[in-house]
Amino acid sequence: MSWAHIQALRDRLDLERGPAFTPGPRRVVMLYPSPYRVGMSSLGYQWICGVLADQGFAVERAFLPDDVDAWRRSRTPLLTVETQSPVSGFPVVGVSLAYELELAGLITALELAGIPPLRAARGPEHPRVIVGGPLTFSNPRPAAPFADLLLLGEAEETVGPAMEAALGGPGWLDACAALPGAYLPERDGARLPPIAKATDTLLPARSRWVTPDTELSNMFLLEGERGCHRQCTFCVMRRSTNGGMRLVTPERVLSLVPEHAPRVGLVGAAISDHPRLPELLEALVTAGKGVGISSLRADRVARKPQIARLLREGGYSTLTVASDAASQRLRRTIAKGTTEQHLLDCAKLAAEHRYRLLKVYMMLGVPGETDADVDELARFTRELAAIHPVALGIAPFVPKVNTPLDGAGFAGKAVVEARLKRLQQALRKERGRVDIRATSARWAWVEAVLAQGGPEAGEAVLAAVRAGGRFADYRRAFREGATEAVKRLERAA
Repeated sequence: MSWAHIQALRDRLDLERGPAFTPGPRRVVMLYPSPYRVGMSSLGYQWICGVLADQGFAVERAFLPDDVDAWRRSRTPLLTVETQSPVSGFPVVGVSLAYELELAGLITALELAGIPPLRAARGPEHPRVIVGGPLTFSNPRPAAPFADLLLLGEAEETVGPAMEAALGGPGWLDACAALPGAYLPERDGARLPPIAKATDTLLPARSRWVTPDTELSNMFLLEGERGCHRQCTFCVMRRSTNGGMRLVTPERVLSLVPEHAPRVGLVGAAISDHPRLPELLEALVTAGKGVGISSLRADRVARKPQIARLLREGGYSTLTVASDAASQRLRRTIAKGTTEQHLLDCAKLAAEHRYRLLKVYMMLGVPGETDADVDELARFTRELAAIHPVALGIAPFVPKVNTPLDGAGFAGKAVVEARLKRLQQALRKERGRVDIRATSARWAWVEAVLAQGGPEAGEAVLAAVRAGGRFADYRRAFREGATEAVKRLERAA
């Protein structure tokens, strides 16, 4: 046992502001399979911890260590933040999975805890493992080998009953079977239930703790709305998901902001579409709060320019919007209502209000994309950069289950890398005005296999992690163990 690791957890706890931990007999752990700074920036994770605590559970938190190798060398089991207790000593471990690549973190965290990752390898002496989180809105099947129970969709009304049942006897899964969104991998096989939807009166989700030790330092997060009323064909959180956009009034939002929070982050898949967003931002800025926002629609900012002004007054330094595709033609094909004029207007607003950067998110490898679309992106980026410095945040397109582009295929590592290189060469003279920040095409391929895969893809992740966790290990494991998902992606591409 490393006292340095124990002290580091205590130091983090001392930095937090929020409700104190209340011990009790109904002990559960909520595990986030990424480091503390990432997990504590997750509103969903914090919110579910709070939901359970408010129902009388003694909830403790655990995270993947910052330095896994150092933790492993110390021979310290994975510990909770609240009491620095071994995770393996709890009867139930809840897990929040945000996206496919966090499966590796889940496997690593369970192994550090001394808990067999595979459900089939666990016995009655091990904790019961319940998995939920944003990943369950799309394709939870790769997580199935590691979970006794998965809760699909919004878990506000299901996580408490599931945890209560898991604290009981051997028939606990029978008690969970009727819960909305409950998926029991051992019994249900490939059949997935509809995702759960929480009652609107339980909204909004909000932070339980504020701490400087996160990606969003000292920021109190809460929902201004949930869901989206738009129809972008690549997105899981579109109009057809749980009834679309559900609004929270500014009055309700403002009533929940604690005095001790210096900064407030408004969260929602379509938060900039909130009809009263300017009013809400004005109230927060007037109250002396710093403000942040999870996403901005370029068309909405262009039509309501006061949003850009208020965010800047609230300390927002980078105006971030999404183009999502390389050309206007492609934006039409994916039902993205953003135009070049909207983006140009955002660049002008960024310059007018002295933002440091205009950041534009987009995807390469969208179905139907050609080199001509990339050339159009280069030409248009030069137009934007002539107005204000631009950062392009580029991610390869990954097809997701439960979207119209499910089955569209992954463009391929070579194609994505070639188009990225083409874009970089076209913009090489714009250095100082254009910064290109791209995520890895290799790891996007791993994500794509998992996004389309089944339980066998999850088992392949286990093999890859145990082989060292390098890309070559994933490629080998997927070729051997997730062949159907790999073939499907290659066929569609």
